[in-house]
Amino acid sequence: MKKDLKAIIRNVPDFPKKGIVFRDITPLIGDKEAFKYVIDELVRRYADNKVDYIVSVESRGFIFGAALAYVIGCGLIPVRKKGKLPYKTHEITYDLEYGRDTLQIHTDAIEKGKRVLVLDDLLATGGTTLAAIDLVRKMEGEIVEAAFVIELEFLKGREKIKDTPVFSLVKYDKE
Repeated sequence: MKKDLKAIIRNVPDFPKKGIVFRDITPLIGDKEAFKYVIDELVRRYADNKVDYIVSVESRGFIFGAALAYVIGCGLIPVRKKGKLPYKTHEITYDLEYGRDTLQIHTDAIEKGKRVLVLDDLLATGGTTLAAIDLVRKMEGEIVEAAFVIELEFLKGREKIKDTPVFSLVKYDKE
Protein backbone atom coordinates (compact mmCIF):
# COMPACT_ATOMS: atom_id res chain seq x y z
CA MET A 1 0.00 0.00 0.00
CA LYS A 2 1.60 3.25 -1.12
CA LYS A 3 1.24 6.10 1.36
CA ASP A 4 1.07 9.81 0.50
CA LEU A 5 3.87 10.81 2.82
CA LYS A 6 3.80 14.45 1.73
CA ALA A 7 0.28 14.70 3.13
CA ILE A 8 1.59 13.53 6.52
CA ILE A 9 4.86 15.51 6.69
CA ARG A 10 4.20 18.91 8.27
CA ASN A 11 5.60 22.07 6.67
CA VAL A 12 6.77 24.63 9.23
CA PRO A 13 7.62 27.99 7.65
CA ASP A 14 10.47 30.15 8.97
CA PHE A 15 12.07 27.42 11.11
CA PRO A 16 14.84 27.33 12.26
CA LYS A 17 15.17 30.77 10.68
CA LYS A 18 13.24 33.06 8.36
CA GLY A 19 12.96 31.80 4.79
CA ILE A 20 13.42 28.09 5.61
CA VAL A 21 10.46 25.69 5.33
CA PHE A 22 11.17 22.90 7.81
CA ARG A 23 9.86 19.45 6.83
CA ASP A 24 8.65 18.05 10.16
CA ILE A 25 8.63 14.24 10.35
CA THR A 26 6.99 14.03 13.79
CA PRO A 27 3.51 13.49 12.32
CA LEU A 28 4.97 10.76 10.08
CA ILE A 29 6.65 8.84 12.92
CA GLY A 30 3.54 9.31 15.05
CA ASP A 31 1.39 7.67 12.39
CA LYS A 32 1.98 3.94 12.87
CA GLU A 33 0.99 3.05 9.32
CA ALA A 34 3.12 5.76 7.72
CA PHE A 35 6.15 4.94 9.89
CA LYS A 36 5.77 1.22 9.13
CA TYR A 37 5.48 2.03 5.43
CA VAL A 38 8.75 4.02 5.47
CA ILE A 39 10.64 1.27 7.31
CA ASP A 40 9.15 -1.43 5.07
CA GLU A 41 10.25 0.49 1.95
CA LEU A 42 13.78 0.83 3.33
CA VAL A 43 13.84 -2.86 4.27
CA ARG A 44 12.80 -3.80 0.73
CA ARG A 45 15.69 -1.78 -0.63
CA TYR A 46 18.44 -2.84 1.80
CA ALA A 47 17.62 -6.27 3.26
CA ASP A 48 19.67 -8.10 0.62
CA ASN A 49 22.51 -5.56 0.27
CA LYS A 50 24.77 -7.13 2.91
CA VAL A 51 24.96 -3.90 4.91
CA ASP A 52 27.27 -4.26 7.93
CA TYR A 53 26.41 -0.91 9.50
CA ILE A 54 23.96 1.92 9.20
CA VAL A 55 25.52 5.28 9.97
CA SER A 56 22.75 7.58 11.13
CA VAL A 57 23.11 11.28 11.69
CA GLU A 58 21.88 13.05 14.82
CA SER A 59 19.10 13.12 15.72
CA ARG A 60 16.16 12.35 13.46
CA GLY A 61 18.26 9.94 11.42
CA PHE A 62 18.53 7.75 14.54
CA ILE A 63 14.79 7.06 14.45
CA PHE A 64 14.88 5.48 11.00
CA GLY A 65 18.37 4.03 11.32
CA ALA A 66 17.63 2.11 14.52
CA ALA A 67 14.43 0.59 13.16
CA LEU A 68 16.05 -0.40 9.86
CA ALA A 69 19.20 -1.80 11.52
CA TYR A 70 17.05 -3.99 13.78
CA VAL A 71 15.00 -5.41 10.91
CA ILE A 72 17.88 -6.08 8.48
CA GLY A 73 20.22 -7.30 11.23
CA CYS A 74 23.14 -4.89 11.08
CA GLY A 75 24.88 -2.52 13.48
CA LEU A 76 23.91 1.11 14.03
CA ILE A 77 26.60 3.76 14.32
CA PRO A 78 25.59 7.19 15.56
CA VAL A 79 27.22 10.27 14.06
CA ARG A 80 26.73 13.10 16.52
CA LYS A 81 27.42 16.76 16.99
CA LYS A 82 30.71 17.69 18.64
CA GLY A 83 30.99 16.82 22.32
CA LYS A 84 28.16 14.25 22.44
CA LEU A 85 30.15 11.02 22.04
CA PRO A 86 31.97 9.72 25.14
CA TYR A 87 35.00 8.02 23.53
CA LYS A 88 37.82 8.99 21.13
CA THR A 89 36.43 10.46 17.93
CA HIS A 90 37.18 11.52 14.38
CA GLU A 91 35.54 14.82 13.50
CA ILE A 92 34.74 16.97 10.52
CA THR A 93 33.46 20.56 10.28
CA TYR A 94 31.16 21.42 7.38
CA ASP A 95 28.74 24.04 6.06
CA LEU A 96 24.98 23.82 6.58
CA GLU A 97 22.36 25.66 4.59
CA TYR A 98 22.13 28.04 7.56
CA GLY A 99 25.53 27.91 9.31
CA ARG A 100 28.42 25.57 10.21
CA ASP A 101 28.61 22.46 12.37
CA THR A 102 30.95 19.67 13.43
CA LEU A 103 30.14 15.96 13.39
CA GLN A 104 31.96 13.17 15.20
CA ILE A 105 32.16 9.38 15.05
CA HIS A 106 33.92 7.00 17.42
CA THR A 107 37.38 6.04 16.14
CA ASP A 108 36.62 2.32 16.55
CA ALA A 109 33.14 2.34 15.01
CA ILE A 110 33.88 0.90 11.56
CA GLU A 111 36.36 -1.77 10.54
CA LYS A 112 38.17 -1.36 7.21
CA GLY A 113 36.16 -2.69 4.25
CA LYS A 114 32.81 -2.98 6.06
CA ARG A 115 29.72 -2.04 4.03
CA VAL A 116 27.99 1.10 5.30
CA LEU A 117 24.62 2.66 4.52
CA VAL A 118 24.42 6.35 5.45
CA LEU A 119 20.84 7.11 6.48
CA ASP A 120 19.24 10.38 7.50
CA ASP A 121 15.74 11.81 7.53
CA LEU A 122 16.46 14.65 5.07
CA LEU A 123 18.79 15.59 2.22
CA ALA A 124 18.98 19.36 1.80
CA THR A 125 22.25 20.94 0.60
CA GLY A 126 24.20 17.72 1.20
CA GLY A 127 26.72 19.14 3.67
CA THR A 128 25.76 16.90 6.58
CA THR A 129 25.65 13.80 4.40
CA LEU A 130 28.98 14.55 2.75
CA ALA A 131 30.52 15.04 6.21
CA ALA A 132 29.16 11.65 7.37
CA ILE A 133 30.43 9.99 4.17
CA ASP A 134 33.86 11.57 4.66
CA LEU A 135 33.98 10.21 8.22
CA VAL A 136 33.13 6.70 6.98
CA ARG A 137 35.76 6.92 4.25
CA LYS A 138 38.35 8.15 6.74
CA MET A 139 37.78 4.84 8.53
CA GLU A 140 37.99 2.98 5.19
CA GLY A 141 34.38 1.83 5.22
CA GLU A 142 32.70 1.04 1.90
CA ILE A 143 29.69 3.27 1.23
CA VAL A 144 26.73 1.28 -0.14
CA GLU A 145 24.43 4.27 -0.60
CA ALA A 146 23.13 7.42 1.08
CA ALA A 147 19.41 7.10 1.88
CA PHE A 148 16.82 9.62 2.99
CA VAL A 149 13.16 9.75 3.81
CA ILE A 150 12.94 13.28 2.33
CA GLU A 151 14.97 15.00 -0.38
CA LEU A 152 14.72 18.72 -1.11
CA GLU A 153 15.72 18.46 -4.79
CA PHE A 154 15.72 22.22 -5.35
CA LEU A 155 18.71 22.56 -2.97
CA LYS A 156 20.75 20.17 -5.16
CA GLY A 157 22.34 18.23 -2.29
CA ARG A 158 22.60 15.15 -4.49
CA GLU A 159 25.12 17.04 -6.64
CA LYS A 160 27.41 17.57 -3.64
CA ILE A 161 27.54 13.83 -2.95
CA LYS A 162 27.80 12.91 -6.63
CA ASP A 163 30.23 10.01 -6.12
CA THR A 164 27.77 8.17 -3.86
CA PRO A 165 24.49 6.54 -4.94
CA VAL A 166 21.49 8.35 -3.43
CA PHE A 167 17.99 7.09 -2.63
CA SER A 168 15.06 9.06 -1.23
CA LEU A 169 11.43 8.17 -0.63
CA VAL A 170 9.86 11.63 -0.82
CA LYS A 171 11.08 14.40 -3.11
CA TYR A 172 10.23 18.09 -3.01
CA ASP A 173 11.15 19.89 -6.23
CA LYS A 174 10.39 23.37 -4.91
CA GLU A 175 10.23 25.19 -1.58
